[in-house]
Amino acid sequence: MASRLRQAARDRAGRRCEYCRFHENDLSLWPFHRDHIVAEQHAGKSQLDNVAWACQRCNSHKGTNLAAIDPDSTQVTRLFHPRRDKWEKHFAIRKDRIVGLSVIGRATVWLLQMNSETRVELRRELIAAGSWPPHL
Repeated sequence: MASRLRQAARDRAGRRCEYCRFHENDLSLWPFHRDHIVAEQHAGKSQLDNVAWACQRCNSHKGTNLAAIDPDSTQVTRLFHPRRDKWEKHFAIRKDRIVGLSVIGRATVWLLQMNSETRVELRRELIAAGSWPPHL
């Protein structure tokens, strides 16, 4: 069952991280994960509507967190939920950066460190190669 759930999440996401939008091919040295959006320790179920396809970095930064602080307002807010939220409502791609458009987006970008130096550098390389931004 776990392997079928993993494959279903991967297929649904088009092999892209549902948070930062990197493709598996962009991060070929790092395995992607089936992320529990609501962690099992918070009563989250191992079922398709509670899993997201996530790169190793987003998954490890998210951990079991359900909320984070919006760096602009300092408001505690829930994180982006890939099954309930539309990515385009909360995020935008601006050249080599992912920008939060809402308190949810900003808090998620901040917690998952989507614009860390290594992430921005990789996006610059992908832009130069013509493979960024992704077609959403």
